[in-house]
Amino acid sequence: MTRNVMISKVHVARKQLDMDETAYRELLQRATGKASARDCGPAELDRVLAEFKRLGWKPATNPAASGRRPSEKPHVRKIFALWGSLARSGAIKDGSRAALVAFIERQTGVSHPDWLTAAQANSVTEALKAIQQRSARK
Repeated sequence: MTRNVMISKVHVARKQLDMDETAYRELLQRATGKASARDCGPAELDRVLAEFKRLGWKPATNPAASGRRPSEKPHVRKIFALWGSLARSGAIKDGSRAALVAFIERQTGVSHPDWLTAAQANSVTEALKAIQQRSARK
């Protein structure tokens, strides 16, 4: 993994953990003795990423690496994107793929997202948008 990719992961982890500037700088200082990720080498960035993981950060997995490829159907990809957005915002508690499949099955009776028709996918998308709107009002 290149140094720039590692720095990007550090910043993604910081954002996902909702860490303020002071806490982030303290973590960098504690893990590396440096105040900026740009000043860190690969081994130091590994220590920073390990610290983020210890604090609860879970790096995203590459769907291709896990044997899953993104759907070729745009309406299905949109459903996954909305579900991920809801999970990151805290609007839903379980952002897993299994939870999404269960949600789709409750909504449509279809047990796999790729088997949805465009109309069924539209109803799922609208239901997810409604959850998003309700969450935004809180």
